[in-house]
Amino acid sequence: MNIIRWLEIYPYYEILPLAALLLAALLRKKPTPRTAPSPFIRWFLPLRRRPWIAFLLMGLLAFAAGALLPVFIGRPQPAVHDEFGYLLAADTFAQGRLANPPHPLWQHFETFHVLHHPTYASKYPPAQGVALALGQALTGCPIVGVWLSVGLACAAVCWMLAGWVPFRWALLGGFLALIRIVFSGPHVQMAPFPYWSQSYWGGAVAALGGALVFGALPRIIKNQKPRDALWLALGLAILANSRPFEGLAASIPALAVLGIWLLRTRRVTWRNRFRRVVLPSALVLTLAVSWMGLYNYRVTGDPLRLPYQAHEAAYAIVPLFLWQPLKTEPPYNHEILRDFHRGSIGFFQSQQSLKGWLDSSIYYKLKNFWLFYFGLIFIPPMLLLAASPKSWRRPNVIFPLAVCLLMVAALLANPYFFPHYAAPITCLAILLQVESLRRMRRFSWRGRPMGRTFVNGFLPALLASTVIAFPIYDKPSKWILERARILRELEQSGEPHLVIVRYGRNHSLHHEWVYNRADLNNAKVIWAREMGAEADRELLDYFKDRRVWLLEADQRPPRLAPYSGVYQTSDR
Repeated sequence: MNIIRWLEIYPYYEILPLAALLLAALLRKKPTPRTAPSPFIRWFLPLRRRPWIAFLLMGLLAFAAGALLPVFIGRPQPAVHDEFGYLLAADTFAQGRLANPPHPLWQHFETFHVLHHPTYASKYPPAQGVALALGQALTGCPIVGVWLSVGLACAAVCWMLAGWVPFRWALLGGFLALIRIVFSGPHVQMAPFPYWSQSYWGGAVAALGGALVFGALPRIIKNQKPRDALWLALGLAILANSRPFEGLAASIPALAVLGIWLLRTRRVTWRNRFRRVVLPSALVLTLAVSWMGLYNYRVTGDPLRLPYQAHEAAYAIVPLFLWQPLKTEPPYNHEILRDFHRGSIGFFQSQQSLKGWLDSSIYYKLKNFWLFYFGLIFIPPMLLLAASPKSWRRPNVIFPLAVCLLMVAALLANPYFFPHYAAPITCLAILLQVESLRRMRRFSWRGRPMGRTFVNGFLPALLASTVIAFPIYDKPSKWILERARILRELEQSGEPHLVIVRYGRNHSLHHEWVYNRADLNNAKVIWAREMGAEADRELLDYFKDRRVWLLEADQRPPRLAPYSGVYQTSDR
């Protein structure tokens, strides 16, 4: 495969720091002091007897970094369809509800990734919405919930690593997690963008769940403390409510190891195994499963039917997995929804041939998985780790590598991939990174301490690559800023508004304006689709107390004018 295709998203901002780091390691002749693996770590080493303080500080640093980043790149604005779906869930939860009643004129408000029957709700699992709702309830800004989840995820990853590697290396891994989670792209097929910390799409919540599972596992085997069993069960519950499929793929190996230990260990009695591990986990998981059943029932009317399943049954043509056949096209109320779901058919069918599947898997999925979770800068230490025979006998390498490969295999069965799909194994990717740096630190060539120099300069080089990437971060599209401006101005006017949206013939399916609050009737601004003279008249009669506008979304710039009452045939 052409190497240029592999480097098109990373043109220079990791290549330059990596080249400088390798050059410094090659030229340095004097050995560096045998201290911490990075100068940053030395500040935290006095906390080794109270590691929870270090974990807390790591979380606070991650939260502060996420909160300060908008100063340099601008305030996060929802843009992707999925983000609006999560924001609907957050708004619903923040108002004390699990779902909203369907609106009598729901066809005007029909949009992507949102259920309108039997209830008005997001199709997505609730964990990300809960995080956003927490930020909305505390500060009025859902993005604060993203930063809180980022802080918790980084603290949990550092805690997880402390169960697998020495404390100083766990701290290094905590900083690696902070940089990856807070700052890293790439935004697939686009310019890099730190979308885990600066969008509503998610990633950190599932990473938190995975860190709790894989951090509790070695602690349970070593100490059998009930609190670790509680952390394990809580992590499983978070995964089930954030990334169910990927969380299951990540959890199976952990549960298998735990089950084998429970059955084969002889140093812990059956009574203690049950009392300290099985019982605490079972209690938390029972509560989690009960809550999930209640949530499903409130949204879909069936405790065993996920909102995602209900939405896919109503709208989807392309199945969830590549081995499944295309679904029969359902009836659509809007051409834009039909075109959106039809538009995925070609990409799905292109993966049905071996050549198309390999191209998609290697170029689209594996490449972006590697670039997000490892990056070019980790190629030298990972190659050195792979070339070391002793590494293949160490559980700290074999287990995380096996789980990562299982996750990759699971992701290859899905037509699509974004880095947050693999979020449950974030901590294991960081563990592999730490192990590769531990191996690199012992490397020397012709008496030169290349490995130690490389590792000591690794965090500064990684930070430098982040700073270099700032100027090329993906900027919000003009339509996103226009939608935010119009919404802000209308909300500040003090009047209730109804905006009827008209799309042009060449409208982009990814520039969607029709998304609404959970309490639709009482929202300050309501966005509705133009549907024809008779249907629009019914809408106007229902919202007769509102000031009505017509938005021609595809004009440049978008044109907002008082609604004249004269219907024109929409091109969409």
